[in-house]
Amino acid sequence: MLSVMLKMTLQHSEPDPQFILENMFEAVMDNIFLLVLVTLLSVVQNVFFALKVEKECTGQHSKPHSAAFERLSCANRNCMDTYPTFLAVLWCAGICLSQAPAAFAGIIYLVVRQKYFVGYLGQTCQSTPGFLFGKRILFFLSLMCAVGIINHLMLSYCGSDYKEYIQTITKAASALLLLP
Repeated sequence: MLSVMLKMTLQHSEPDPQFILENMFEAVMDNIFLLVLVTLLSVVQNVFFALKVEKECTGQHSKPHSAAFERLSCANRNCMDTYPTFLAVLWCAGICLSQAPAAFAGIIYLVVRQKYFVGYLGQTCQSTPGFLFGKRILFFLSLMCAVGIINHLMLSYCGSDYKEYIQTITKAASALLLLP
């Protein structure tokens, strides 16, 4: 992407700083737009979780340490414990390898996290499938990060770029995340 911008800039006799900035902004936004959307959706989901906990805590018929409040609070804490890891691997996978499969996995993770949270409101055993599925998605994103970093190192030190092949495999493998 950067090489295309440099070629476009070199074609003009005098590079216009405004032209360069506009093209850089477009290139960056094209590479991270889906990741930004998934991140914002995850923030909205966190607000939803926090409002559920607050509603249960300040409800008319609830006691400060009722069983429902404890389950909600525990589910919220568990979701917040994995949130930094989710954001780190989402962005790393999207930037180092490919944003579309990373964003798809991120959306699936948010759905699974919602299932986990709602499942935790009933019996704690109802949240287990969501927890296990969430771990699988985090593993997939972590694997994408590692492969993207290894590909970058191979390009830098060996001159071999397998990014297109890896992206094709990753796009096909991301559909497998839907299997239970």
